[in-house]
Amino acid sequence: QVQLVESGGGLVQPGGSLRLSCAASGTIDSTFIMGWYRQAPGKQRELVADVTRSGVTNYVHSVKGRFTISRDYAKNMVHLQMNNLKPEDTAIYYCRANRWDRDYWGQGTQVTISS
Repeated sequence: QVQLVESGGGLVQPGGSLRLSCAASGTIDSTFIMGWYRQAPGKQRELVADVTRSGVTNYVHSVKGRFTISRDYAKNMVHLQMNNLKPEDTAIYYCRANRWDRDYWGQGTQVTISS
């Protein structure tokens, strides 16, 4: 059974940090692109960052310099280190694993930035 399980969300003050983790199981392997997406209330889901099978990373402009995506191929996990968080980063964050023939999503973890 394929699973993506996210963890690490929560409530943090502006300027704070959080680290999200996503554990992949089942048939998800290193051939997949793994990434993080987010969806804020009333907005469309958007890509935050992803990392390819070869380790190439891609970030949405609004998080460049603040967020870092990393991938642990041995443990089949992907992490998102989020620093200098802003209220506009508030959203549900989803882990995604996809390749040409498969597309999987996690259930999401809430991230709230508020003082």
